[in-house]
Amino acid sequence: MSAVEAPRRPAPQAPPATLAPPRRPNTRFLRSELRLIFGRRRNLAGLAVLAGLPVLLALAVRLDGEAGEGGGPEFVALIAGNGFFVALAALGIEMGLFLPIAVAAISVDTIAGEANQGTLRYLLAVPVSRTRMLAVKYAAVVVFAFVATVWVALVGLLVGLVIFGGGPVTLLSGAQVGFGEGLLRLAAVCVYLAVCLSALGAIGLFVSTLTEQPIGGGIAVVMLSVASFIMDSIPQIAWVHPYLPTHWWLAFGDLLRDPVAWDGIRSGLVSAGAYILIFGAAAWARFSGRDVTS
Repeated sequence: MSAVEAPRRPAPQAPPATLAPPRRPNTRFLRSELRLIFGRRRNLAGLAVLAGLPVLLALAVRLDGEAGEGGGPEFVALIAGNGFFVALAALGIEMGLFLPIAVAAISVDTIAGEANQGTLRYLLAVPVSRTRMLAVKYAAVVVFAFVATVWVALVGLLVGLVIFGGGPVTLLSGAQVGFGEGLLRLAAVCVYLAVCLSALGAIGLFVSTLTEQPIGGGIAVVMLSVASFIMDSIPQIAWVHPYLPTHWWLAFGDLLRDPVAWDGIRSGLVSAGAYILIFGAAAWARFSGRDVTS
């Protein structure tokens, strides 16, 4: 190397690679769907109707003064002694018809409503896969099922406490627990019933992929629920009872025993999970290959 030749400089090294921050899940689609559900006047009117029944129930018991006479759900006989049971009685009554109607109407409207209004093909033009769209639609149905169930329980609890007062809760097994533990058991009841209603929502989602008429589809799902209750009361076909979608719904009363009778609860959750998987898969198979023309 000559004296005038400058030494070579080392090649610059590339800066160490940095890990990109994890992407947050995009919930805009779900938030838009929830705004659509809870922003419609007819859905808000439906929630108002759901809230009206526990109010009427509490007033009827207060005016009659003989809650335990004349039959009815077992929780009705306990209302006069503790307003806490207004929530449970209202849930037991509304699970027979009103809550299934609400969930059926919302679930069938997911796809059929878009097709009926002619907006489904425009929605599919958005760069979102059909699988994701179906998953978001069903997630919104599940959220509505939880909100509707908690709404009925909350209104019943508040009205019951105002009219009848509260205090320690006497369970169906005869044991008495504090009011705080009673609230925890009521929350568990709401979660259990919401899961059961989510299974009905999966059936409604599948029906929604078969039709473009949400009203007709909703009626079909409600008729299925009513037929399930009727079949569940026929002893000659007792072998089929455990497989009916509504058979385990009223097992929520087992959460109000000491100790909790878990057999019925577990069976109800397994049944609901099976219906969600079967009809969720059926809805995906139908919708993923559907030729959308409207």
